[in-house]
Amino acid sequence: MASVSASHLILFIASVLVAASVAGTITTTVGRLSDGISQQGDALSQDVQTDIEIISDSGAPVYDRDGNGNITLLVKNTGSRSLVPQPSQMDVLVDGQFQSAVGVTVVDGASPDSWQPGDVVRVNVSVPNLDTGDHRVQVTVNGDKEVFRFNL
Repeated sequence: MASVSASHLILFIASVLVAASVAGTITTTVGRLSDGISQQGDALSQDVQTDIEIISDSGAPVYDRDGNGNITLLVKNTGSRSLVPQPSQMDVLVDGQFQSAVGVTVVDGASPDSWQPGDVVRVNVSVPNLDTGDHRVQVTVNGDKEVFRFNL
């Protein structure tokens, strides 16, 4: 009889150890999953709060107004969070080509270093020798894309 209870005790201890290790693994996995979902939710929240609108008139001249070969657009922050008015914070494509010669200036706002909700910035894109015809400019800030079409 003693040998039967000793073998039962060994099996019981082994099953408790296996159950504890499985529970520990599940707890760790659920914790990692929860952290990942939380981080993804925070990033998505930032993207959702970002909204811009190109408010330039497509019928008005936006190219070479000053004789310097620039496309000049007015872009308004219509989102619910402040943005940084710097070229490194936005991607600009002209006719599908990425443009690196971009300048951003706060036009209508309290601070030149902050692009608050409701503020307008002037985006100057250097595109010398733009051909006549239809053109498309895409401005992307934090995943929010706006497209502006014009004709020369």
